[in-house]
Amino acid sequence: MKESSPMNKIAQITLIFWIMKISATTLGETAGDLLAQTLGVGYAISTMIFFGIFLITLGAQLSSKRYIPALYWTVILSTSVAGTTMSDFMDRTLALGYAKGSMILISILLMIFAYWYFSERSLNINYIRTRKAEVLYWIAILFSNTLGTALGDFLSDTFGLGYIGGAILIGSLLALIVVATFYTKISRVFLFWVAFVLTRPFGATFGDLLTKPHEKGGLDLGTIGSSLVLASILVIFMIYTTFKQNKVTVEKII
Repeated sequence: MKESSPMNKIAQITLIFWIMKISATTLGETAGDLLAQTLGVGYAISTMIFFGIFLITLGAQLSSKRYIPALYWTVILSTSVAGTTMSDFMDRTLALGYAKGSMILISILLMIFAYWYFSERSLNINYIRTRKAEVLYWIAILFSNTLGTALGDFLSDTFGLGYIGGAILIGSLLALIVVATFYTKISRVFLFWVAFVLTRPFGATFGDLLTKPHEKGGLDLGTIGSSLVLASILVIFMIYTTFKQNKVTVEKII
């Protein structure tokens, strides 16, 4: 018998969800670069620090009995920051390069999805009802964010699109997914996960566009200032979704 989990503790997929996802992934890029590069901690130590934070926040999320917006998005943010430094550690410190690093991460992510599907018979996040599915969900998010960072760097640097070009390309692909969602019969689960992966390189390239110097094609706003602005946006939406969630809970009780 499968170990049962509380009711689905995943955020509803709305426009606000995607705004918060892009904000969190962009903040993950700037915050990861802030510690690893601006403060000079390095990718290896930064990865250990952020991966440790991810494990702590994940433990709190798994222990929770209900959906708590602030906790859920804190875990999303921790996967994003950890994904940034994990990707940079693979691509730069280990010298795997963006292309090889991306292929490795794609293979890992596909294996996670395959195991998840064959063990749970679904990748639909609206039907996460077991502890195993919940853990696999967060592992998939961690590696999708790591992959997204590598893909963003690959498009911007190796492929030569630059930060603006990379953001435009990925933004166009996301627009096509929106069209496919409303006007085709392509699996919504498949489209969700493709969009989820692509929002990460979109956030990564947008984050680099904000922070990198002008000579590298960026706006040179700095990692500290950009991180503070993005964190403020995310916190505002966290407060809003928390208020909305609490209102729904009270209405159900009444």
